[in-house]
Order: sequence, then structure tokens, then C-alpha cells
Amino acid sequence: MPLEAKTVASSKTVMSRMMLPSDANPYGNVHGGEIMKLIDSAAGAAATRHARARVVTARIDELSFTAPVYVGNLVTARASVNHVGRTSMEVGVRVDAEDMLSGKVAHVASAYLVFVATDDRGRPVPLPPLVAETDEERRRLEAAEERRMIRLRRPRAT
Repeated sequence: MPLEAKTVASSKTVMSRMMLPSDANPYGNVHGGEIMKLIDSAAGAAATRHARARVVTARIDELSFTAPVYVGNLVTARASVNHVGRTSMEVGVRVDAEDMLSGKVAHVASAYLVFVATDDRGRPVPLPPLVAETDEERRRLEAAEERRMIRLRRPRAT
């Protein structure tokens, strides 16, 4: 029985977190690993919402830091499913940091992650197809398909 297709909007996820001194180095700059953890959490939630199954991070395809994050910033990660294959999917995440005192918001990171849906034994399971409804969602789907083709051409690590 084929799985019912799901829209991009049905799995979009937004997570925010205030950055604390324990998240940073002695100079007040937040560690990249803290941002990476938030990215993986938001992407994993979006992937789980789409799959309605367990998911595992298979790959961080690209992660770019574009600006620093400081203690006191409210960091928000927005994740959405860009592309779905048979058992894997790409999730895009955009991260912004807001200076809570000034209200200034800066784009601080972007990432693409690949997740695999699994059963209780860790075996891959089929995913519902993805429906891109807007021009932006269709653009992201096409770009994700190009990234997937590049990934498939890369030699596998052994």
C-alpha cells in the first residue's frame, strides 16, 4: 500500500534557545558545536514529523557559519524537509540569532542534513512522498535533487 504524500508545511519545525555563558568560550562567543546541536535537533524533529518513524542523521551535507553568535542571543533554527527519497530525506535548516536588547536579527548558519527513517531494529523503512506547494518549496526541492545527485557521485567511505 503506497504511503500518503505529505506537504513541506506539515513537518516544518522552529526551535529557539537563549545562549548562556555555559554555551560559550571565555570571550562570549557561542561554540559552533552548540549551534550544530540545535541544527541537528530541529532537523531531526522535522524529519520525524515527516516520517512518523524513528530517524537517524546519516549526513551533514553542508554547514556554513555566516556570523558569530554571542551569549544572550536568542538563536532560532527553522527546519523543513527539502527532498524525500525511498528511505532518506534532506532537511534544510536556517539559523538566526537575535540580540534581545536591540532586536537586531542576523543570519548565522545554514545547513543541509540527510536523515534515514528506520524501524525498531534500525533497518530503513519507506517514506511518504513530499509535496512542494509553493514556488519556494519547488525551488528548494530542485536544489536538493541536484545536491543528492552530487552525493551519489561521491565515492563512499570505507
